[in-house]
Amino acid sequence: MNECLLCERITMSKPSWKELVGIEIQPVICRECSKKFVRAEIIDRQSIVDEITCIYSYNEAMRNYLHQYKFLQDVILATVFSTELRQHLKGKLNVVPIPIHPQKKIERTFSHVDELLNYAGIPFFDILEKNNTTVMAEKTKIQRLEMQPLFSLKAGVVVKQESYTLVDDIYTTGTTVQHAATLLKSAGATKVDVVTLIRA
Repeated sequence: MNECLLCERITMSKPSWKELVGIEIQPVICRECSKKFVRAEIIDRQSIVDEITCIYSYNEAMRNYLHQYKFLQDVILATVFSTELRQHLKGKLNVVPIPIHPQKKIERTFSHVDELLNYAGIPFFDILEKNNTTVMAEKTKIQRLEMQPLFSLKAGVVVKQESYTLVDDIYTTGTTVQHAATLLKSAGATKVDVVTLIRA
C-alpha cells in the first residue's frame, strides 16, 4: 500500500518482480496523476548547444508540480521524475546542473536541479555559479539578449576538452542554457548537450 506524493490517494498496487529485486523503482505517484503529465521528448539543436532534450511539456499538472516542489519546498517530489531523468542522462558525460543564485538558495532552502539529480542517483559536477538573481520569465527577448553573462566558473574549476551535459528543470527561451553552454565552450568543452525536465 502506497500513498501518492501528489494527491495523497492510497494506491493498492503490488510491486512487480523488477521492483522487488531493485531493477525498477516503484512509482511514487498514482496512475491518475501520472496521466496528467504530457510527454514532450523534444530533441532540438541550436548554434551553441549541440543537442537539447526536453522530457515533458508544460501544462497545468506540471505547473502545480513545480509550485509545490520549488516554492512550497516539498523536496521529496524530486523523486517523481527520477526514472525519466536517469533514462535520458544514461551515458552522458560531465553532468552539470544549472545553479541558482546563493540568495535564492537561502530563500528556497535547496537547489531544485541538484535535488532532481540527487534523487535520481546521478553524479554531477557543481562547477557553475549564478552571477545574479535574474528571472528569465520576467524579461523581454531584447532584455535577455542584452544581458551580461549569467554564469561564471567556480574558483579552481578546469573545464576539460570533453563533452558536457547541462541539466535544468525547465526550458523556455533557451537563454539560460545558451549562457551556460557559451561559458563551458569558451573554457574548453568540445560539446555541450542539454537535458531539461520540461519544455514551456
